Amino acid sequence: MASYDVIVIGSGPGGYVAAIRAAQLGLKTACVEGRETLGGTCLNIGCIPSKALLHASHQLHEAEHNFAKMGLKGKSPSVDWKQMLSYKDDVIGQNTKGIEFLFKKNKIDWIKGWGSIPEKGKVKVGDEVHDAKNIIVATGSVPTALPGVEVDEKIVVTSEGALKLGKIPRKMVVIGAGVIGLELGSVYSRLGAEVKVIEFLDTITPTMDAEVQKSFKKILEKQGLAFVLGAAVQGVETSGGKAKVTYKLRKDDSEHVEDADVVLVATGRKPYTDGVGLEALGVELTDRGMIKTDDHWRTNIEGIYAIGDAIAGPMLAHKAEDEGMAAAEVIAGKAGHVNYGVIPSVIYTHPEVASVGKTEAELKDEGRAFKAGKFSFMGNGRAKANFAADGFVKILVDKDTDRILGCHIIGPSAGDLIHEICVAMEFGASAEDVALTCHAHPTYSEAVREAALACGDGAIHM
Repeated sequence: MASYDVIVIGSGPGGYVAAIRAAQLGLKTACVEGRETLGGTCLNIGCIPSKALLHASHQLHEAEHNFAKMGLKGKSPSVDWKQMLSYKDDVIGQNTKGIEFLFKKNKIDWIKGWGSIPEKGKVKVGDEVHDAKNIIVATGSVPTALPGVEVDEKIVVTSEGALKLGKIPRKMVVIGAGVIGLELGSVYSRLGAEVKVIEFLDTITPTMDAEVQKSFKKILEKQGLAFVLGAAVQGVETSGGKAKVTYKLRKDDSEHVEDADVVLVATGRKPYTDGVGLEALGVELTDRGMIKTDDHWRTNIEGIYAIGDAIAGPMLAHKAEDEGMAAAEVIAGKAGHVNYGVIPSVIYTHPEVASVGKTEAELKDEGRAFKAGKFSFMGNGRAKANFAADGFVKILVDKDTDRILGCHIIGPSAGDLIHEICVAMEFGASAEDVALTCHAHPTYSEAVREAALACGDGAIHM
């Protein structure tokens, strides 16, 4: 039996970052992980592999639609699905091996197996029990189940099964118009599948800016995705390697049936804490099964902390990373901090969609006076040259102080551009601060500056 200052349960983005930060701060650290590889859902069956397939399928789209326009002529590439999956698996391997290297570099013990907490200060893995002055629960999340839908990860799949299908389906039905559904739906649409997205609500990406939602839906429809909104899925039947999805339209209660080769269930995720022993310990949970924590990620049981998807807040890898670093710093006696008002969110379709801070609807609900500065990528020279002029940048600022309150981008490299505003918001900057900062030409980032200028006297190129 070994004794540690910190044992982290789970090696996803929150867990492995917490372990590394704790070790950097001089704490004897171990991380418990039952998978064969480190990195959790994100690196193994989530963020990283999905981005590999998004990248590969986007290259195919460029070859099919834009190469000839640039004078790059020749036969369009064919898809070797087996090789594409191999490329995806290689990307996973490089990243998970990278975490192993970082553990060795920082002298972190990887305790292989599934961990539980039999009592305060103890972590059990297999038949061994380890002492821990502090325990960080970073067990992540799993896909939520949908009543009447049985997942087999072959015909009816979650995001995990969608990343390793035996072949590209002719027709795919996606249940849920959130981030996961739209990203993976885009992948298979580009690869030639007919994709229909069924969403219970009347909008896609429900938490995003309304103007972005509207524009995003139109762009995806132009790319071939079809949408059925305001529809409640009643069930999915499988037979003979095919599926039938039954749904009712909420507006008139009419019932419809959609045939599919593959059904992707992308209706959200829930905290995964099964087998950890939290309830027996008396760790408080919310009604939704999330672990309750205070402002320093401490549970109600002394010495037990929780971070990431297991606790309240957006289920984002980077949010978990920030909490992992902060919790480790609190344990080490430092002032760990996460600014929850400046956590960006990104959808990695093409164009990308990114946001940070408040939406117009939220500001109106708060009764806060604000101004909006908007700039279309149609006015950006780099975007036009790269056939990437769809979308816009919108910056929201306080009407009186000009302080930036939020930003919403749909367009090329939106997931990278948003961080200019994240840094500005972290420092309490105004739109004028961004507008007066020289931006290299020609770059996509000039669109951000133009939107900032539009918050004042007006953009230059619109």
